[in-house]
Amino acid sequence: MEKLCDYFFIYFCPNLMICKNLFIGIAISNKLYIFFFSLLLPSRRVERAMDTLIAQLQRRFCDFTISLYHQGFLDDQFTELKKLQDECSPDFVAEVVTLFFEDCEKLISNMARALDQTGNVDFKLVGSSVHQLKGSSSSVGAKRVKGLCVTLKECCDSQNYEGCVRCLQQVDIEYKTLKAKLQDLFNLEQQIVQAGGRIPQVDI
Repeated sequence: MEKLCDYFFIYFCPNLMICKNLFIGIAISNKLYIFFFSLLLPSRRVERAMDTLIAQLQRRFCDFTISLYHQGFLDDQFTELKKLQDECSPDFVAEVVTLFFEDCEKLISNMARALDQTGNVDFKLVGSSVHQLKGSSSSVGAKRVKGLCVTLKECCDSQNYEGCVRCLQQVDIEYKTLKAKLQDLFNLEQQIVQAGGRIPQVDI
């Protein structure tokens, strides 16, 4: 059966050959995987295999979520945001976070242009933009980004040009890092739901 499974994915879906069985964890289309194994295994074995898969995905989700808090990427405000999501609005958090990252990109771009005006920097404009970014970061629980915004605002207030440039570079790195990590988190959520599981409650 293992050879048949390998042959199926190598021949039909070579890009999806990420794992050989249900017990390693997958990053492939859950629906395709379920369909294929439902043809090969008795229904009870399929159910047990899917229960194992769901449990593994849920553990990965919990561990990854906890790591985002422990590493300082998120704070309690993100937890409060998650509480507003329900079955009627399953994509609420993802949509809010997407808007946040769009704002990040625009505000960082505005500040970068202002700081490019060497010798004639409008620190008031930079300060206004970083104030907006700090508020947005706080509303979604982006802890690291918010902390850097505080430092950047202090540099603006003291008209520390080099400090502003350095902090803005760090803000850009942190927001992009957080964006990638949250996308991974949302992908895990989708895999759990597609496999027929529930998103677990994570106690921080």
